[in-house]
Amino acid sequence: MTAESDERTAAVATDPATGDNDGDEGGTAEPGGPERPLGSRAPLFIQRSRALHVSWQVGVFVLGLAIVGGGIVLLPLPGPGWVIIFAGMAVWATEFVWAQLVLRWTKRKVTEATRKALDPKVRRRNLILTTVGLVIVGALLGYYLWRFGLVMPWRAGMG
Repeated sequence: MTAESDERTAAVATDPATGDNDGDEGGTAEPGGPERPLGSRAPLFIQRSRALHVSWQVGVFVLGLAIVGGGIVLLPLPGPGWVIIFAGMAVWATEFVWAQLVLRWTKRKVTEATRKALDPKVRRRNLILTTVGLVIVGALLGYYLWRFGLVMPWRAGMG
């Protein structure tokens, strides 16, 4: 068996008194601490009935699909498309192991990218590249204004 299949089939201990299936009070794992176990986070009374649990999963899937679809529509439009897509993935992750694994992978990659971006050498390089880019854009804008004056680009050749 692979580590991934072991992780997917990990048993989830459920507290019968609260219906909480991971034991942590806050609902999410602490950063750097142990991750929540994989599996359904449906209430215990729903997990007990197969028909009710499948209905629950269908509802969660449809709701997540609607949210992800809305995020995809917003990608080319002004709006928080990626945030909405990840919100839909979070809805799916309440019930589906594959979505939980995708969110864990995404969280690791974002944390890694944040750590790299805050590295002083990378910040210095990015600052230098931004400054050089702004100087080039400023020079091109200055040349345009010197050559054509304050004329709109579509009217530059007429006059």
